[in-house]
Amino acid sequence: MTDKIRNFYDLDSWKKGHLLVIEIYKITEYFLREEMYGIIGQTRRAASSITANLAEGFARYYFKDKVRFYYNARGSVSEVQDFILIAKDLGYIDIETCRRLGEDLNEIVKLINGLIKSTNKNNL
Repeated sequence: MTDKIRNFYDLDSWKKGHLLVIEIYKITEYFLREEMYGIIGQTRRAASSITANLAEGFARYYFKDKVRFYYNARGSVSEVQDFILIAKDLGYIDIETCRRLGEDLNEIVKLINGLIKSTNKNNL
């Protein structure tokens, strides 16, 4: 028996994304303070945008609205991937942290793609 998805926080993509947001906040805490309005703020906003878009999309009634927000969440994943690569190249994170976060982000994209596919299928 599968658990019924009743709220956005029941979505696997949201759960995994939420863990990523927490991790991003913890990691960026150690970046240079001068980056507060640069890479720190941008990375945190992009990461939290993943879960915010999933939540908003879940609450939308029309399938096209839902999918639009899920696509936005997927776009935010790419933003975070970019900022993580920049952070690595600037020496703010090591290669292992970059690799691990990259794997987490790839998993989130797969979960979001599944959510989009499922939502589109229900729209037929």
